Amino acid sequence: MKGPSRMPPLEPQLPTPDLIGICSAIVPTLNEADRISPTLRGLTHQSYELREVIVIDSYSQDGTGDLVKAAGEKDPRFRLINDDPLPAGWVGRPWALHTGFLHSSEASEWILGIDADTQPHPGLVASLLKTAIADGYDLISLSPQFILKYPGELWLQPALLMTLVYRFGPTGTPSESAQRVMANGQCFLCRRSVLAQLGGYTAAKSSFCDDVTLARFAAAQGFKVGFLDGAKVLKVRMYEGMAETWREWGRSLDLKDAASVAQIWGDLWLLLAVQGLPIPILLSFWFLDIPISFSASPSLFLWGLNLFLLLMRIALCAAIVPSYDYSLAQAKWIFWLSPLADPLAFIRILISSIRKPTHWRGRSYK
Repeated sequence: MKGPSRMPPLEPQLPTPDLIGICSAIVPTLNEADRISPTLRGLTHQSYELREVIVIDSYSQDGTGDLVKAAGEKDPRFRLINDDPLPAGWVGRPWALHTGFLHSSEASEWILGIDADTQPHPGLVASLLKTAIADGYDLISLSPQFILKYPGELWLQPALLMTLVYRFGPTGTPSESAQRVMANGQCFLCRRSVLAQLGGYTAAKSSFCDDVTLARFAAAQGFKVGFLDGAKVLKVRMYEGMAETWREWGRSLDLKDAASVAQIWGDLWLLLAVQGLPIPILLSFWFLDIPISFSASPSLFLWGLNLFLLLMRIALCAAIVPSYDYSLAQAKWIFWLSPLADPLAFIRILISSIRKPTHWRGRSYK
């Protein structure tokens, strides 16, 4: 119901003279050599609104730093900095972003955090800045267009994405409260002055979903936060295959570090109702040969309700088609079978909700 009223996707834009040098980009890295090259190329293609690109590397062992240095030889805006050892109580990603913020130029009015798995289109930064300034946002992040390749991820990834849509609605719609704010750290723009008032990334230092934690903290302080559709300005190749998608992305989708216990279990109940149960209930009617009386009856209500939920889920598949790039996909039709993965998606969120990560982005945590 919110879909028709949401803001349209951002379009690439050309910068204007008032934007010269007002943004610094920070890229946290740890062994990203296999996927950082498209990110570096995409940032090189941004115009004069981007003052500098600070890559904060946690002493990668795979040649990530060499790729950044090579990019810096062609584009002097690139800087490579190794962060200090991880302090107690910090998670690696927010620590790297905080380090980058402290090393950024004070002449930059905006700070853009961007991940090493992103593929920025030309005009991304100008579009972000113009939208934020025109609409009065203090913090704005984007949902990307996801690049899918293998059958397993074509089946599972949309079901995991749908857990966010059901809980927080579509991108480009206002949140009901600070505790329902959504954000994506893959492309996360914030006013420098606001980030300074928030203490940099310290409010999210121990969070494994630091993007949502920081965005909700900012919203609670009265700042205007937006989560918009960036499918036309940003692509992301997050994980390779179904197993990695299950293990890595599923580990953070519960958002437990940014929510109260009551909110977490309320959201789990919602996901159980709309994703976890409809397929098993409908299959039970089939395999157990449960009769359906078309007069008013509990069995008719149960069958009709869950059939409606399944049809709604299929319709939402059609709604999220623009959020995917299938140009490299094998058997792209498997995407339409993703509702069958919904029960697994619910189980993954449940498992993540009751476990604290011990490994995250190449680091181990106690």
